Amino acid sequence: MARILVVDDDVMIRNYIDMALKEEGHEVLAAEHGAAALLVLDAVVPDVILLDMRMPTMDGWEFARQYHARPGQKVPIVVMTAAQDASQRAEQIGADDYLAKPFDLDDLYGCVSRFTSSS
Repeated sequence: MARILVVDDDVMIRNYIDMALKEEGHEVLAAEHGAAALLVLDAVVPDVILLDMRMPTMDGWEFARQYHARPGQKVPIVVMTAAQDASQRAEQIGADDYLAKPFDLDDLYGCVSRFTSSS
């Protein structure tokens, strides 16, 4: 079982990912924007972060900047975006991978398993 932090302002997407990953036996933590995600990270270290880019309060770019500035070991970040340039967005923030929205469950499971198979 892996611990996954999902950062997305769309509650339907958070719930979809939460349900899907819990069915696979993972623990899922959720945050509605980057600032909330940083608070989660003060208390818990996930195995991977699934990160939307465009969110109110704190977007994915600012979250990544602040996250990478923190001391300590970093966990993989997977960018989730509906933008056509998903790979470029991931590269901009030094993310480890990306999921282009809309994605299917096989893509989600495959992506998560690449970063959690040893967890």
